[in-house]
Amino acid sequence: MAKNSKIIGVDPGTNVLGYAVIDCEPRVPIVKDIGVIKLSGYNDHYTKLKEIYLQLQEIIEVHLPGQMAIEAPFFGKNVQSMLKLGRAQGVSMAAAITMGIDVIEYSPKKIKQAITGNGNSSKEQVAAMLKHRLKFTVSEYYLDATDALAAAVCHHQQISNGRQISKSGNSWKKFIAENPQRVKKS
Repeated sequence: MAKNSKIIGVDPGTNVLGYAVIDCEPRVPIVKDIGVIKLSGYNDHYTKLKEIYLQLQEIIEVHLPGQMAIEAPFFGKNVQSMLKLGRAQGVSMAAAITMGIDVIEYSPKKIKQAITGNGNSSKEQVAAMLKHRLKFTVSEYYLDATDALAAAVCHHQQISNGRQISKSGNSWKKFIAENPQRVKKS
């Protein structure tokens, strides 16, 4: 697959997964597609994961983005919820990787900081700022979709600012190279 100037953003979830595709050719990105994948109608977790994989691959096939920006899981109190969210993120990443797309993770705080200037902004504040900056309309208002859009725009800003991002964001390989004294050799 040829790489192009489109980025797909994903806000992983097991009941609602947000996605957005932007075209980065102009100075200000253009929203090409935005929406959610509703999963609450599926009874078991494994069917939800399969649907995430299949539906994201369909979106990727339509738009052919060159990169995926995905929100990294935050640490919560409910371990079961965290495991399910991590699986949804992993399946989303696998859908992109099998299509030859580079995946970059961003923390929720980093995404909010990039969009609003405040890492503690609410989902509503992020959505309002994106609507104002990108002048887009959504027929149905979904915060999960605008969170995905925020991830894509955050990545676009990182690229536009000349920051080099590795394929896996902060990879273990990079950590080991930068911290040889912390690695125990066998």
